[in-house]
Amino acid sequence: MYELRVEGMSCNHCVSMVTKSVLGIDRAAKVDVDLKRGIVRVESKESMDAIKDAVSEAGYPVIAASLV
Repeated sequence: MYELRVEGMSCNHCVSMVTKSVLGIDRAAKVDVDLKRGIVRVESKESMDAIKDAVSEAGYPVIAASLV
């Protein structure tokens, strides 16, 4: 599981966009967004870099990422 620190999320639309960006590269991924803390947890077969790129391309900069 990956834990991403993401900037720019402020509403449920942001949560939806981040989730869709991850599911766009891995439909089987499990995505949990903690909007208040700016944390996105992802369980996916894709690489951490691929997940970070997808979220960033959706307009939400990933400022830190780690395995959990």
